[in-house]
Amino acid sequence: MEKAVIYREKEEFKDFHLVLKNASSNQFYEFSFELDDFPNIRIRNIANLHDTGLTFENNKISGTPYVNNVHDLDIEFYHIHDDSSTEVKKVPLFVNADPKDLWKNIPSDTGDIYHKSDENSYKGNFLDKKITVVSKRGRSHAHEGKFRDDDFAVKALPGGWFIVSVADGAGSAVLAREGSRLAVSSVNRFFNSEDILNDIERNIKNIYSFQSSKEMKSEAGEKVIRLLYEGVYHVYHVLDKTAAENSFSIKDFHTTLVFTLTKKFDFGYVILSFGVGDCPVSLISPDFSDVKLLNRMDVGEFGGGTRFVTMKEIFTDDIASRFAITCVNDFSYLVLMTDGIYDPKFITESRLEDIEGWKAFFNDLSGNNDDRAKVDFINDTDIDEQLLLWTDFWSRGNHDDRTLAIIY
Repeated sequence: MEKAVIYREKEEFKDFHLVLKNASSNQFYEFSFELDDFPNIRIRNIANLHDTGLTFENNKISGTPYVNNVHDLDIEFYHIHDDSSTEVKKVPLFVNADPKDLWKNIPSDTGDIYHKSDENSYKGNFLDKKITVVSKRGRSHAHEGKFRDDDFAVKALPGGWFIVSVADGAGSAVLAREGSRLAVSSVNRFFNSEDILNDIERNIKNIYSFQSSKEMKSEAGEKVIRLLYEGVYHVYHVLDKTAAENSFSIKDFHTTLVFTLTKKFDFGYVILSFGVGDCPVSLISPDFSDVKLLNRMDVGEFGGGTRFVTMKEIFTDDIASRFAITCVNDFSYLVLMTDGIYDPKFITESRLEDIEGWKAFFNDLSGNNDDRAKVDFINDTDIDEQLLLWTDFWSRGNHDDRTLAIIY
């Protein structure tokens, strides 16, 4: 090829307005060079990348940049008919600041009488499965040094029963953090009773016995609901008594509450669930083909807004609709979460009953996210730490406390 043509093609590539897409610090970045318009040009190397945290390989820049800055990259290229001569094309790479870095993370007051940790995590056995739960203070609270209002509690109970409870303290309530803590701990304590569990179990067996009549099954179901109701009313009583003893209003302890009381029988997994407020309890089928919402959600204009277990008006005839008795042969996941998780990940409550939304959610958990944060449900030695890291995801406008419990 004539030297004049080689020179012209190299100069055309030098003059070509090449724009690299912007990167963000602490977020995975990838950019592939498309050189279809320059079939005789090859990129040999990109200098100055060592200052960015990125690498160049197979015609692609990738990696996670360290800090925000404007980096002047030297693209070293050659012409295939003159591969001994290397030219340089300068191109800027803009690395934007990580939005997370703009938020302060001020520790909450450890000297406060109602202090609790800014984050918490748990992993362990649950039935013949496993469970991991994490709770992280939201950025809006961390920015102002406020407390985590979410809470959770997990407990193995007598007779092979297990309970997990999750609560979201109301942001407007001055002692919401204590309200949520008392809610989850007191409901777990209430059901930590052989007498209560034996009564529940006896009625559960009547519900699913082939020998029970329709009337017997209905009566047994009502008795189970009554026992669950007593557990929830106990929570209200604990919160009301605590408020009175400390000269507070029960409204100061406003909190939502969801829980599942579960046991594996020879006829299947029985999941007893309750919910007040806007925290979903979701059961996903073994083949991931179906999802079932196990509680009534208090959300939106037609739901009348969020309700709290601290509201006496929820203890009406309508409260029966807040309980569910579910029996399945098996399941892949049982998930409880606060709105700090589902608002950014599901956007609308309707998607909580859409299996495609859940496939996207677990795809996100598997590492398909901007942070490349992965939760490994197979090699799960550090699953609680992984899930806690995952909950630090960035979502514009969503900075609430985040609590997520997964039985798998």
